[in-house]
Amino acid sequence: MVEMAPRDGLQHEASLVPTAVKIELIERLAHCGLRHIEAASFVSPKWVPQMADGQAVLTGIKRQPGVIYSALTPNLQGLKAALAAGADQVAVFTAASESFCQHNINTSIADSLARFAPLLALAKTHNIAVRGYVSTALDCPYEGPITPAAVARVASALYQLGCTEISLGDTLGTGTPKRVLAMLHAVSQEVPMAQLAVHFHDSYGQALANIYAALEQGIRIIDSSVAGLGGCPYAPGASGNVASEDVVYLLQGLGVHAGVNQDDLVQTGRWISQQLGRHNGSKTGLAWPE
Repeated sequence: MVEMAPRDGLQHEASLVPTAVKIELIERLAHCGLRHIEAASFVSPKWVPQMADGQAVLTGIKRQPGVIYSALTPNLQGLKAALAAGADQVAVFTAASESFCQHNINTSIADSLARFAPLLALAKTHNIAVRGYVSTALDCPYEGPITPAAVARVASALYQLGCTEISLGDTLGTGTPKRVLAMLHAVSQEVPMAQLAVHFHDSYGQALANIYAALEQGIRIIDSSVAGLGGCPYAPGASGNVASEDVVYLLQGLGVHAGVNQDDLVQTGRWISQQLGRHNGSKTGLAWPE
């Protein structure tokens, strides 16, 4: 499981979240047993002011052994800042839709990939793994349905550049299992299934069904966010990420050991929901006994 709440979950909160709260959230998540936490983002504070304290967050946490604390880095400047802050891993992001790529990062897919080449080269010299995100892997708010072949092309390009893991994002949360299977089949022809992750939003209540379908196909890396925090401002109507608590409950029901303490995770989801003054987006978090 890759925990997205400290970055993807918080980045578009309307009010600035105190650095101390971000640090405590990360430390609580590590205490739950999560072993990969995306902790910060080194994008321009002009565009994402919520993430302006990335260095303070990464340098302020009490690190647990065996936990990967990663950061989103859109360019060389971001990578250098992440390295200085001690990020264990970094991530780059593009999309399978040209229109979404233009709206999200103001460039074409091809140009976004070209920008990543020097970043991956520098990361390699520091022995830092780079994760690649592919947004709109099923639907785009501007273009509609995205073909599996288009997703496979972008995922393949990221893999060829040197990304060690490719996360496929259902940005709108509109996907259903049959379409997820078709997309995964196409992408797995280009990238080994062991190096693919899924990142589902739950706008239409399909995230857990889609995760189950992906697991059946051999996916073993799942992005999620405690309390279902997050969303995407560039995707009208998109709700939060699938809740980590709900994913753990599903995995436990399948007999899959994720190494995460469910009770601690539920309490963390309730705590951060209270800190943000927002509804807890986890069904398990709401139903779990006090």
